[in-house]
Amino acid sequence: MRVAVTGTPGVGKTTATERLAARGDCEVVHLNEVVRENDLTTGVDAARDSAIADLDAIEEWLAAHEGSRDDRADVPLVVESHLAHRLPVDRAVVLRCHPETLERRLDERGEPPATVRENTESEALDAILTEAVDRHGLGAVHEIDATDRHPDSVADAIGAAIAGEREPSAGTVAFLDHLDHR
Repeated sequence: MRVAVTGTPGVGKTTATERLAARGDCEVVHLNEVVRENDLTTGVDAARDSAIADLDAIEEWLAAHEGSRDDRADVPLVVESHLAHRLPVDRAVVLRCHPETLERRLDERGEPPATVRENTESEALDAILTEAVDRHGLGAVHEIDATDRHPDSVADAIGAAIAGEREPSAGTVAFLDHLDHR
């Protein structure tokens, strides 16, 4: 089983999936690291000063990686990235975070103001959730509000989604009010 854990940068994907991986219930691939280490890009987005991921090359890498997991084929593969929902997966877990909290986190990471603004607006507008539902359907998407949750609690919720112990959900978190206050 392949599961995407996705969401706007800064929502807590890496931290939660690292906690999940430490439990040994799944294997986690941090896609942004794979893209960097294997140069799976098609160029640079000059406006954002960021690499453009080559989704076809990423899918080829994942397929080869999955093929090499014969001894762990029964262990779910969790693909973590803000792009993970754009890949073929059995389930997509979309982590959400209130834009004010997200803004603080991104500021603390030293992100440029334009990046902070773009990401907080995307979060308020449900951009990644919408993409995930469009690609995978309502029955495969699990939305989790990670705003005030400890990473272990977020990892528990992701684990429940992977195990089928949590019903799919989308549209249960709303941050549109954030746009009214800007």
